[in-house]
Amino acid sequence: MKVSSTEVQNNFGKYLQLAAKADIVITRNGMEIAVLSAKKDAGIYTDSAQSPDKVREVMTKGNYGGWKETYEKFLALSADSEERHEYIDGEIYLLSSPKVKHQATLTELFGLFYNRFKDKKCRPYVAPFDITLRRYPEDINVVQPDIMVICDLAEKLNEKDYYMGTPVLVVEILSESTRSKDQVKKLDLYMSCGIREYWLINPLTKEATVHLFANKDICDSANFRKGDIIKSFHFEELQIELDSIFR
Repeated sequence: MKVSSTEVQNNFGKYLQLAAKADIVITRNGMEIAVLSAKKDAGIYTDSAQSPDKVREVMTKGNYGGWKETYEKFLALSADSEERHEYIDGEIYLLSSPKVKHQATLTELFGLFYNRFKDKKCRPYVAPFDITLRRYPEDINVVQPDIMVICDLAEKLNEKDYYMGTPVLVVEILSESTRSKDQVKKLDLYMSCGIREYWLINPLTKEATVHLFANKDICDSANFRKGDIIKSFHFEELQIELDSIFR
């Protein structure tokens, strides 16, 4: 059976089950790039072609999981690819193309952020925008929050025009494929690396949660539902009607 990488991405569970019965050849732009087949001794699925990176790409598309790799390999992969990747706790995650609901929420929210911070030192930025975070010097993580508020851009730009500081506030818009990573892995990372406030926006339930971090711990949290006004702990001027995000 031959299927496109897009088809596998959108129906991953289905093709994992089918791969137990017969090899599935994955194509991109009409070219064969990988094969999904059952690994007989472990009951899992692996690549029988000579392109493990390609099958990893398919298997991690849409954040179904990450694969372990060095930071140097992550840099090489990102430099040679037009795809978006994150690197968290030694695992590479290939980010899927966001759906309309996610992008509609992001557009509304970023517009509101932009207006609140207009002409101020702290400014909002929107993905794709690499943020490098470290719990300690050897622990390197690279993420792309949906929105981030940065107050030290001029001081933290390197010679290649990349920001190397720590945002004060970050926002993640949840989706079915990223919800677990955003609520667990990224929460722990942001909390441990000096970010002060973390917004989680859920377009599926039309709710929001805001966490305030201090001393590498959650020191306060607030949940917001229909009719509520989201209020930032750190920025007094940042107050947004929740309903205005989900138009």
